[in-house]
Amino acid sequence: MSRSQLVAEHLPLLRRYSRALTGNQASGDAYVAAMLEALLQDPSLLDESKGARAGLFRLFTKIWNSVAINENVDVVPLHVRPEQRLSNITPLPRQVFLLLSLEGFSEGEVAFILDCDIKDVRQYSEMAGRELAAEIATDVLIIEDETFIAMDLESLVKNLGHNVIGVARTHKDAVEIARRKTPGLILADIQLADGSSGLDAVNEMLKTFEVPVVFITAYPERFLTGERPEPAFLISKPFQPAMVSAVASQALFFQRNSRNRTPRAAAL
Repeated sequence: MSRSQLVAEHLPLLRRYSRALTGNQASGDAYVAAMLEALLQDPSLLDESKGARAGLFRLFTKIWNSVAINENVDVVPLHVRPEQRLSNITPLPRQVFLLLSLEGFSEGEVAFILDCDIKDVRQYSEMAGRELAAEIATDVLIIEDETFIAMDLESLVKNLGHNVIGVARTHKDAVEIARRKTPGLILADIQLADGSSGLDAVNEMLKTFEVPVVFITAYPERFLTGERPEPAFLISKPFQPAMVSAVASQALFFQRNSRNRTPRAAAL
């Protein structure tokens, strides 16, 4: 494949990433254009040691970090697209979040793209989770029968800026809490105290409203083999707080992104 064909293949992905990174397609395209100009002038700038796509994102990142095209980003109202609200997040955590969550790169690939250590990638991911949660704070329902884990989750989501509307220990309790106030996010265990299923409780609730769900369980195989909602996110116990923070924010981002995506944006 020629260099021009390679760039053309990945250009739509770069434009998607740049739009999400800058909060504006015109600004994002300006960065992509600057990258293409630099590559035309010096083809050796493209490092393909981690693959062509990662190499292009690495070169794009160098342009983003060195060229002042998008320095003055206004505070964005909450009703606009999630990609635009992301522009309020600190640049490096924003890049890490998008590279991991939107573009699907591994931690190692993100470290290569950003020219940093994997430890730094994890720290930036945690920061992004906290900052993004502040942008899209919501009401959270926790379905967890283990008292201390429930307390840890409640403290964690409150520290992220969310409001906990209830902690349920059984299928019945979860459904009753959701009937009183519709949650904007659910964190759910699968195996509950009375032998009931958090997965069944979530599926029952989803018959009447849409909500992003993160399952946190010691029995991931039950999630994989049962009737599960799509999309849903899975974290195995024991969990790291940073993982819950990042995945919860990711779930909220993609749920709101899908609601607000226009046909034009989806095609880019």
